[in-house]
Amino acid sequence: MSDVGGIAGDQLRSYIERIERLEEEKATLQNDMKEVFAEAKGNGFDVKIMRQVLKLRKMEAADRSEQEELLELYKRALGMDGAPAGDPDDE
Repeated sequence: MSDVGGIAGDQLRSYIERIERLEEEKATLQNDMKEVFAEAKGNGFDVKIMRQVLKLRKMEAADRSEQEELLELYKRALGMDGAPAGDPDDE
């Protein structure tokens, strides 16, 4: 195929076909992951918690630590840690 409007048709087709193959592989991998989660759930694991753990494992240690500290701070501010919530006038 020749250039059409300055676009190399063969090269474009090659890119499109490669992307289509990768999308097929991605769908297969997503299905495989779904099956692993279903297997884990069948063995009594909480899939929502597993997803949270996966997200945390992807984070840098400093980012994870900062997020955990903020979560604890917010929970304390809302009285979710067993202690009474702070007085809104304290700020």
